[in-house]
Amino acid sequence: MNSKLKDKNLDDLFKSVLCLETVDECYNFFEDLCTVLELKALSQRLQVAKMLSEHRVYSDIVNETGASTATISRVNRSLNYGSDGYAIIFNRMKNKDE
Repeated sequence: MNSKLKDKNLDDLFKSVLCLETVDECYNFFEDLCTVLELKALSQRLQVAKMLSEHRVYSDIVNETGASTATISRVNRSLNYGSDGYAIIFNRMKNKDE
């Protein structure tokens, strides 16, 4: 993790998320924590990352998600040069589905 980002407040946020046990609990927590637009933006980025990891082209991603090409480029940078957070999630979700 980027040491510039790490602090007690973020630790508390992440520990809180790890306490959630169901999708309904996540809905309740994140609805209290975030605005609708913030949640939509986060979920859109996750979908963009998923589609990029499936080697989908930008035009399809724009059409299906409504994301801007700038957002798609930023997510693509994270996939290629980030901390592998998306990869961890996608692998775990795939393993749960099997």
